[in-house]
Amino acid sequence: MHRMRRSDRQMQEADALCLLNRAEYGVLSTVGSKGEPYGVPLNFSVIGNGIYFHCALEGHKIDNLTGVPQVSFCVVGRTEVLPPKFSTRYESVIVSGGIMEVFDEEKRQALEALVHKYAPDHLEEGVKYITASHGKTRVFRIFMDAVTGKARL
Repeated sequence: MHRMRRSDRQMQEADALCLLNRAEYGVLSTVGSKGEPYGVPLNFSVIGNGIYFHCALEGHKIDNLTGVPQVSFCVVGRTEVLPPKFSTRYESVIVSGGIMEVFDEEKRQALEALVHKYAPDHLEEGVKYITASHGKTRVFRIFMDAVTGKARL
């Protein structure tokens, strides 16, 4: 885990991984070839020590990923603003690590995991969709080199 200023708010790694698994979306942060930051929200799935997402065949995100293959990925769980306390209840996880494109069986497993997560009532149609669009999408894996969870509940 990363070192954080408010260590009293640090989540146990198991709790951070649980939040990561149940989060609906995350924000992928990359760096461009000239050092410019770029953050993009996306759907994802977690398999083992990897965070998987799919994307188009080309674009700004792809340019950054292939140029600088190190990323940060953030998810936010439950939040509640507490106006009288000038504070917020929150839970979040930040992952940093390397990234690489995946192919063949690993790509298929990642796409199926996305269907299971986001369309569990449409698995049969999802598998057909994966087969039909397999060549029109790319899949990447983020290696969870560091996982930091923080919460004020």
